[in-house]
Formats: sequence, C-alpha cells, structure tokens
Amino acid sequence: MKYKINFILNNENVEHEVEANRTLLKVLREDFDLTGAKEGCGLGECGACTILVDGRPVNACMMLGIEADGKEILTIEGLSNGTKLDELQLSFVNNGALQCGYCTPGMIMSAKGLLKENATPTEDEVKEAISGNLCRCTGYKKIVEAIMEVVENNK
Repeated sequence: MKYKINFILNNENVEHEVEANRTLLKVLREDFDLTGAKEGCGLGECGACTILVDGRPVNACMMLGIEADGKEILTIEGLSNGTKLDELQLSFVNNGALQCGYCTPGMIMSAKGLLKENATPTEDEVKEAISGNLCRCTGYKKIVEAIMEVVENNK
C-alpha cells in the first residue's frame, strides 16, 4: 500500500507516493535520482546518508519516507545554485577536504546543519558536529579546516 505525502525537496514542493516501509534514503535515491546521500552502513552509524530535515542533520537511512510528509528536506544536490557551489562545497574542494568522496556529501550536510544553528562555532564544536560522519580516507584535519574557513569568511 502506498501513502501520498507532501514535502519540500531542495526548495521545491513535492507530492509523492511511498510505501510505509521504505526509507527516505531509498526514496531520494531511487525515486528522485538524488544519489549524493550514500548508504554506507544502513544503521545510522556512518553518516554517509546525512541530509537536512527542517534544517537539522538526519541519517536518511534511519528515517522512513512517509515521515517526510510536511517536512523540508535538503540534500547535497540542493546546496548549489545551478553551477555555483555552496560555500561549504567550494571550501571542501579548495582545501582538499575530500579524497574518495563517498563521505563528503554527508560531511558537508552535517556542517551545513551546524552552521544554520551556529554561524560561529569553535573548532571543537565543528568536530562534535561531524563526529557522526566517518571517513576512512582522511584524518579529518582538512575537513575541519575547510569548515572553519567558511566560519572565518562569514565573521
């Protein structure tokens, strides 16, 4: 059985039918072809599927699609404005804060959620905000530097 839901997806009103047992991650990837959020662990442990729901970071693998009803969903694809990258995306590129790129969308979305809540976080607050995002390629140093560069540029 499918249920009709309405939500805002990357700044556009959407009406969609979903099965009650499908995760929001599967809905985004399979129904909307938004593949930035990745399924790493499927258990909410790695953060590769992080998106923003009403401005707060959420693991999309742990949220049912039906729960998106009435919510505002922002994925990595919704951050850029056409070909113009968001300041966090640009800072990650400019600071070499990505390697294989698998964790990068989730990492950026966690950072975006933090900066929406606190425009001037400390380095420790940045580290805490991305603590739910695992990266096997880096030591997190460049990731933290990229986020802190955005903080400094916005002071």
